[in-house]
Amino acid sequence: MRRIATTGKSAGKKAMGGMTSFFIVMLIAMGAYSIPPVRDAIGVGANYIFGPMASIIGVTNNPQLWVIMILILASITGCYSSLLQKYTIDYEKMQAVQAKMKEFQKIYREAQLAGDEKKLKKLNDKRARMMEEQMQMSQEQFKPMGWILIVTVPIFIWLLWSMSDLQAAFDAGTIAALPTITFPYIGEVAINAVAFFLPSWILWYMICSICLSQVIRKALNIGGL
Repeated sequence: MRRIATTGKSAGKKAMGGMTSFFIVMLIAMGAYSIPPVRDAIGVGANYIFGPMASIIGVTNNPQLWVIMILILASITGCYSSLLQKYTIDYEKMQAVQAKMKEFQKIYREAQLAGDEKKLKKLNDKRARMMEEQMQMSQEQFKPMGWILIVTVPIFIWLLWSMSDLQAAFDAGTIAALPTITFPYIGEVAINAVAFFLPSWILWYMICSICLSQVIRKALNIGGL
């Protein structure tokens, strides 16, 4: 039973992998944003890349297009992170470990139901080795995280920077209204307003990033989230 519970946690961790990665990025980006010299250096550098992109999309003349801009940035991070994971993580080995663990669970469960103490003792020795192997595979999933942060943190800080400027422009009367995003259950909300405990633009970015990553990962045959 203990083995089954452990595996359940592992499956849950895999299902929440995309969201966990997003929140790690968000926390690191917000931490960097709280340090003015770091925030300004990253924001100015990122603006050389994303500023012209925003101008091409037309967010200056039509702030509502920020919704499209965030979607495009989410697709960039989703594609980049998925490609990086594909070529830095041995998914074939990971699937083999998972298949072996599944078969082991079946044998272990049968031994438990049969009350075969001798077989259970042997299986417990094997279980320790398999748990170590599974832990190593879990750790391997974090290998590309550093490279992913190199791209996603600047994007996220630039968005924080841009949303702050957008709010300042609205407060000064430079723009008549803030862009809005429509979500299920709560309807239309301003881009900086809180929706489901997060600023709506962050929630929109998260939804786009996770959904697009799921599609890209399926296309690359590296599994769902």
